[in-house]
Amino acid sequence: MAERVGFIGLGIMGKPMAKNLMEAGYDLVLHNRSPEKAEELAKEANTEVAASPREVAEACDVVITMLPDSPDVEAAVSGEGGVLEGIRDGALLVDMSTISPVVTRELAEKVEERGASMLDAPVSGGDVGAINGALSIMVGGSEEDFERAKPLFDVMGKAATLVGPVGSGQVVKACNQIVVALNIEAVSEALVLGSKAGVAPEKVIEALSGGLAGSAVMEAKKEKFLGHDFEPGFKIELHHKDLGIALSAGREYGVTLPVTAIVDQMLEASKAGGRGGQDHSALLRIIEDLSRHEI
Repeated sequence: MAERVGFIGLGIMGKPMAKNLMEAGYDLVLHNRSPEKAEELAKEANTEVAASPREVAEACDVVITMLPDSPDVEAAVSGEGGVLEGIRDGALLVDMSTISPVVTRELAEKVEERGASMLDAPVSGGDVGAINGALSIMVGGSEEDFERAKPLFDVMGKAATLVGPVGSGQVVKACNQIVVALNIEAVSEALVLGSKAGVAPEKVIEALSGGLAGSAVMEAKKEKFLGHDFEPGFKIELHHKDLGIALSAGREYGVTLPVTAIVDQMLEASKAGGRGGQDHSALLRIIEDLSRHEI
């Protein structure tokens, strides 16, 4: 018999991830802080909605969380009415949020004390990857728990990699967010330089895409760059939070991250300018503002 799956957090990423699981035939129990989101999705497949994370845990063998930040995951898991109050012996908690590795390890200890286990499995690929079931999933935990969750990962993503013990997934996600942020910033600089020098931005992207400078970031975000369409797939405020995690990890492990720190401050400036809710590709606006030139 297939395990019953709980899904907590139905935002930009969580909703399409849960929907893909539902369409693959999984029996889901849904919960969201804004209940109307869960109710709306539940109507599409006659799926159950739970009033609290505790109720999700009581009804499910596997519980997935997809939430914005460490405090949100802590509240859903170990807070009042949280997952830990209802988790079954032998159950599996899979946190697919991007949070602090320290918080992840603390929660994993609490989960184990109740006879259950935990994976941290943050994702990369944005809303498009979530919708298409093409996410990259970085997993920390045991081999046994990874194999148990892999059928779920195969529905939600195109690649799931076990990278080490619990907390390792969050470390690798921090590495991922460094590369993505610095890539967006580099493409922004290139586009503004090329445009202000008289080259059409679309031609800059076309030429760069064919060589070593080409990247998945450039391909995924080119329409947003060229059209100044910054409807969020992944918000600036969330990427700023993620770079904070990366910088904190750098301090903890004694790793120098100088350019990450600069881009972190550019994201901070974007938030201060009222763009925190825009897509992270809107980092382009910082370079445009400083250069007095819009591509």
